[in-house]
Amino acid sequence: VLGPEMKSTGEVMGIDPDWGMAYAKSQMAAFNPLPTSGNVFLSVSDLDKPRTVFVARDLVDMGFKIFSTGGTHAHLTMAGIPCTRVYKLAEQARPNVIDMLKNREIHFVVNTPSGHEARADEVKIRATAIAKKISHATNLSAAEASVKAIRSLISQELTVMTIQEYHA
Repeated sequence: VLGPEMKSTGEVMGIDPDWGMAYAKSQMAAFNPLPTSGNVFLSVSDLDKPRTVFVARDLVDMGFKIFSTGGTHAHLTMAGIPCTRVYKLAEQARPNVIDMLKNREIHFVVNTPSGHEARADEVKIRATAIAKKISHATNLSAAEASVKAIRSLISQELTVMTIQEYHA
């Protein structure tokens, strides 16, 4: 029988012939639906910055507007990605990323761990995203999967089939 192994722990799954759509369905099942338009907040570790360029470029190509903090903003700007710089909490300036999340001005968050000094900001960003039910990715693999899923959601119609229909 096909199904999540540990249902009591909240595991979910998505099935679709298209990998991106299957991932999108899994995120819907996990109450983390992906947006198909809007604003994305990117703040990543130095190690993740090179791969983030591809994620950001794909999001911009799909019509998203990018917002990012200092180091990520500088890296994306140097790579020719249009983005708007926003304040970190530690900078004690407003509006900051938490203000934007609370005001629902951000629709998707990519925030990867970057070190001890940024840890407090990261925890608050992620907690606010969860509280406001804003889709988020905490590593670049999840961000890349989310981009594929968003592309599938934009380009295809969402369909639902029974497991029996998949195996017919």
